[in-house]
Amino acid sequence: MADFNATFQKTLDILLEEKKYSSAKDILSTMAPEDVASVLQELDEKPAALLFRLLPKKIAAEAFVEMESDFQEKLIKGFSDKELTAILDEMYVNDAADIVEEMPANVVNRILSNVNAETRTAINQILQYPENSAGSIMTTEYVSLRLGTTVGQAINQIRRKGSDKKSFYTCYVTQNRKLLGRLSVKDLLLAKDDDLLIDDLMKTNVISVDTHTDQEEVVQIFSKYNFMALPVVDKEQNMVGIISFDDAIDVMEDETTEDIEIMAGMTPSDKTYLRTSAFSLFKHRVGWLLFLMVSATFTGMIITNFESALSQLVVLTAFIPMLMDTGGNSGSQSSVTIIRSLSLGELGFSDIGIIIWKEIRTAVLCGIALSAVCFAKVMLVDRLLLGNTDVSAMVALVVCLTMTVTVLVAKVVGCTLPLFAKKLGFDPAVMASPLITTIADTLSLLVYFGIAKFFLHL
Repeated sequence: MADFNATFQKTLDILLEEKKYSSAKDILSTMAPEDVASVLQELDEKPAALLFRLLPKKIAAEAFVEMESDFQEKLIKGFSDKELTAILDEMYVNDAADIVEEMPANVVNRILSNVNAETRTAINQILQYPENSAGSIMTTEYVSLRLGTTVGQAINQIRRKGSDKKSFYTCYVTQNRKLLGRLSVKDLLLAKDDDLLIDDLMKTNVISVDTHTDQEEVVQIFSKYNFMALPVVDKEQNMVGIISFDDAIDVMEDETTEDIEIMAGMTPSDKTYLRTSAFSLFKHRVGWLLFLMVSATFTGMIITNFESALSQLVVLTAFIPMLMDTGGNSGSQSSVTIIRSLSLGELGFSDIGIIIWKEIRTAVLCGIALSAVCFAKVMLVDRLLLGNTDVSAMVALVVCLTMTVTVLVAKVVGCTLPLFAKKLGFDPAVMASPLITTIADTLSLLVYFGIAKFFLHL
């Protein structure tokens, strides 16, 4: 896709240089809005604004929604009020609300002053809900049918108003705003009689979410039931909007990206990599790096404390990196597995007993396998091939026993910390590789030196 964009960019540059704007418009009009947004953002501001104005209103509005907020702001500043109103009129309410949320105050005021009162009320309604809640990502544009409506009347209503709705494949039956049932366009089209009441076709076991439901839970519901849309109700069970499948996919992508960045020891960013400055990357990364660097002081203190023991048998120092790395890797495996299961809703804090018991059994098997290979490696490679006579069978036993205990401790810590983080209201992804590795390093050293002092009498 990147190669395609690069090739197309060159073609577009040539057309602009030769002032063949009509040809450029024709090409852009055949492209998906997402690709149009990508292409325009690579152009300078003036030619991008020129081409944007030439696009059909619907394509322009859809492409505008896909653009980065800083580029949207530049375009808005160059729009006349009439142009801005035309673009906003083609947008769905939740998309307009997302744009308003990203803009500075002066741009927000201008946007709100160029939409009709009904749209302004809907935007303000969405913005009042907590960030990352179902209410903040819903749209108020959906197909609502009344009890007593016939199949023929319902189809005619969809024909008249469906083009203005975010999703019309699923329709919702309401009475005095109360959600009573749902049915699909397929149900209507396959009905045997146009005079049949939708009351007899609708499904009454409607799954819905509250406006304050966390968006991660919303994504889990979409994943479980394969919905095209999900109704949103308020505290009085009045239907206030829907969340469409494409919005759920966007949330899923954002949540996954955020988890990956947190698990890698970075502060999440809402910008793409190429549009993030080096200084912004520095700000997102340096905090965790500083924390992990300072936390490594504990491992240094442990080594210093056992310095006299190490001086008696220096060969023990050679196995420290291997044991620390194994402990960190073991803990990371468990933490990542549990974090992923938590995000999918497969596990909860009530499962902690089952989880710990399963990880203990896994750790014992892993520890035995690793220790067996480690013993052979220490005796064959370190003692025989490298000729290190200080590596005795007892030293190998200490290293292997440490390996087993370290794997066990690291896996138990790795599986429990995300559960406690979730229980306390933190993002479990915080308890991922960097932090678990640091904790496992500290514990592996304590175990190593404790076992060494006991068996080798240091």
